[in-house]
Amino acid sequence: MPPRGARDEDRAASVTDVLDLFDVLAGQRYDEEVTQLEHALQVAALAQLEAAPGPLVAAGLLHDVGHLLELRDGGEPTGHVEDDPGHEARGARWLAGLFPASVTGPIALHVAAKRYLCSIDPTYVGSLSVGSTVSLTRQGGPMGDAERRRFQAHPAHDAAVRLRRWDDTGKSTESLDIPELDAYRPLLEALARATWSTSG
Repeated sequence: MPPRGARDEDRAASVTDVLDLFDVLAGQRYDEEVTQLEHALQVAALAQLEAAPGPLVAAGLLHDVGHLLELRDGGEPTGHVEDDPGHEARGARWLAGLFPASVTGPIALHVAAKRYLCSIDPTYVGSLSVGSTVSLTRQGGPMGDAERRRFQAHPAHDAAVRLRRWDDTGKSTESLDIPELDAYRPLLEALARATWSTSG
């Protein structure tokens, strides 16, 4: 297996690449009580329940793909994978050749959105899971004023905040009746086709 970080600059070439990564590695946990796959499916289902646009549903499904890339490239193969620094940026880069910014933008900002919410809502920190609370320190803690203003100026910040709230909620250990991974293939294929047509 290649060393950690050895494939940072590669890109997903197809929707099948993306779904295969989930099939192989998303049955593992990171620092939550649910698996990567359970979390991804719950977040996407929550986005659908709120009638989010397709790109944001896709972002919900794929937001933690950076964790899977870490596992693929030599991360800890058992137990919990700690919230590896930069997983949000790495995942967004890996997806960027395949999906539009309306998918990758919220993914790239979903960790920043947690720090933003911590800085504007005193009750938000108390709502975080144990894993998210622990990782908050590694991620820089609540934003300061200047950082908060920069975040608010980013065109994807509203979508990232919506994604963050689903991210925080989509960690149920109960058996839920939600769509399976392959149910999202048509959406992902349509978004990828749209990206190809506009870039070609």
